Amino acid sequence: MFTGLIETAGAIEKLTHKAQSVELAIAVRSAEFTTGIGASVAVNGVCLTVETVMAAGGFTATAVAETLRRSTLGSARVGDTVNLERSLAAQGRFEGHIVLGHVDGVGKIIADKRAGESIERSFEIPEGIRKFVAEKGSVAIDGISLTVASKAGAAITVALVPHTLAHTTMAHKRPGDIVNIEIDILARYIETLLRSGAAKGPADKSFTAALENFLA
Repeated sequence: MFTGLIETAGAIEKLTHKAQSVELAIAVRSAEFTTGIGASVAVNGVCLTVETVMAAGGFTATAVAETLRRSTLGSARVGDTVNLERSLAAQGRFEGHIVLGHVDGVGKIIADKRAGESIERSFEIPEGIRKFVAEKGSVAIDGISLTVASKAGAAITVALVPHTLAHTTMAHKRPGDIVNIEIDILARYIETLLRSGAAKGPADKSFTAALENFLA
């Protein structure tokens, strides 16, 4: 599990294409970011398993066909900068929101608006997951835990504060760029329960009806 709080940035040094997967060699920019074989690392919000640790402090990991199809790693290029976060340690502080590193779809930046030192950035969310994104709720974009400031149709807007711009890839993104989107997992579980009928009982039918109406 991750929190959406990016630890450092990395750069894709090499891409090795195989039959139905791609091996990524990623250079890490911070000497304090250490990992080991078998560890989980979120790369632009995609949970990957470390396969080898490189001498310079980077690592390699493989993105399988499903990952390539559902995330921006399918169009990754050598030289791309990526956000990196190690999985949450049991004793770690939980300061973002629950992020699994399971990308739900690819969105697109559609507009930027300067607000002092911050940027109000709008994203187009894929149709199949729009209903899971709520105003003032949480969403992970390229692995970054962000609060949805507003939602209108297919678009959501978030505020990128100076710290986020300085420590993630967001300062280098522009309208038209694609990003990984992971919805709040709680919304996904609620839908699954309602669809299966597990939540249909004598307990608060009005609440259940309201949720079903939201998900319809």
